Amino acid sequence: MSKDIAVLFEELPSVADKKIGLATLNAEKSLNSLTLEMVDLLQAQLDLWERDSSIACVFLQGAGDKAFCAGGDVVAMHRTSAAYGESLSDTSTQDFFSREYRLDFHIHSYSKPLIIWGNGIVMGGGIGLMSGASHRVVTESTRMAMPEVTIGLFPDVGGTYFLNHAPGKTGLFLGLTGASINAADALFVGLADRFVEHGKKQSVLDALVEADWESGTANSIVSQILRLCEQQSTASLVEGQVQSHLAWINDICDADSTPELVERITAYQGDDVWLSRAAKGLRNGCPVTPYLVHEQMRRGKHLSLADIFRMELVMAANCTRRGHFKEGVRALLIDKDRNPQWTPATVAEVSGEEVAAFFVPPWPAGEHPLQDL
Repeated sequence: MSKDIAVLFEELPSVADKKIGLATLNAEKSLNSLTLEMVDLLQAQLDLWERDSSIACVFLQGAGDKAFCAGGDVVAMHRTSAAYGESLSDTSTQDFFSREYRLDFHIHSYSKPLIIWGNGIVMGGGIGLMSGASHRVVTESTRMAMPEVTIGLFPDVGGTYFLNHAPGKTGLFLGLTGASINAADALFVGLADRFVEHGKKQSVLDALVEADWESGTANSIVSQILRLCEQQSTASLVEGQVQSHLAWINDICDADSTPELVERITAYQGDDVWLSRAAKGLRNGCPVTPYLVHEQMRRGKHLSLADIFRMELVMAANCTRRGHFKEGVRALLIDKDRNPQWTPATVAEVSGEEVAAFFVPPWPAGEHPLQDL
């Protein structure tokens, strides 16, 4: 694969003058983390393929075997975000979020079958790409998470929508803790549709190329191919964590306030490794993020998808302005000291005014970048 091209595009010839659109996120060293260039390339190509009657379906994958997409390139966004006490004149990070969310929204309403091969690491912006696709495939190495609590952000890219649609209070729990989940978990919480062994990817592509696209609807043909490959893969699907902990999660997240919710989760002292890691993730995370997660879930429960992306863009733009995001990324990925100096330093010190400020648009009325969705 060419190392100079951020996203590779191919058209695989099929029968009856049809073609398969194949897109590959081509940043293997960064675990295919999304850049603005990648977002813009994907948006333009998906537009072209949607209008091209010869394209039967689209297949989106990540380069290499380690990751589909580890999220947005937050290191790049760190440079154009404000530290505590700084004013922000550079809007390039806001522009990234705006165009990323527009792409994610388009995927939710894409008019052709869109298969996303969610192998390996799928986090943050990777879940944003995957969550709205018509055919979402996970494999034996899939590891998904929305770990924004560690960097002073919040579960964005439509997280308000897909976390609210997860069973019980599992979406709230995953958003608060950044807990990692596997393929079985992804199927249970509604972030995936099929489990197929990674070694069968070429068989899936071959079957798409050989398919008779005049024998039925494109969606049904893709579903039939993936169903058959899933039936041949079931022995490799290992048990998840979310379903087996559902009752505990529902009970522990039944709190009347954000501080109580955080206290209940972080108080876990048992020997369950997955729950211990989840509690640690929340305990060490940004004190403001739990309030944002709690509030975005509450506000977004009955919003349309378009309104959810509009709300999340307001929140993301404010995250780049108020210092938490810059400090979180600094500690985790720039200086790597893993010692963020959050302001305020504890959950108890976060004021209602601080939380409310994240939901106030930072641009004049009528100038929301996503108002046309």
